[in-house]
Amino acid sequence: MRSAVKDLLPPQVRRSLAKFGADLSLARRKRTLTVSMMAERLGVSRATYTRVEKGDPSVALGAYAQALFVLGFGAIFGDLIDQRKDDQGLLLDSDRVPKRVRIKPMKLSP
Repeated sequence: MRSAVKDLLPPQVRRSLAKFGADLSLARRKRTLTVSMMAERLGVSRATYTRVEKGDPSVALGAYAQALFVLGFGAIFGDLIDQRKDDQGLLLDSDRVPKRVRIKPMKLSP
């Protein structure tokens, strides 16, 4: 059975997740770690870790973050959308960014 999450993702996102998983697999093998060892260090089942290496989008983001940490990549998620690297965001006025974005309710005309 196919994942409903996977069906909703654009092809570019699916490809990047698959590459990410393959890169994790290669990094694990370079460090001579088994799937069982990684699963134990992440606190997940072997099946879940195998899904991580396949780039399954239904696996919790925390499992991917923990895998990176275990492999020695540190906490790189904090730098992924760093404000200093957000070119589009830098073009926008950061002083005018609201704390919350709300949709105003529409008034029904009688």
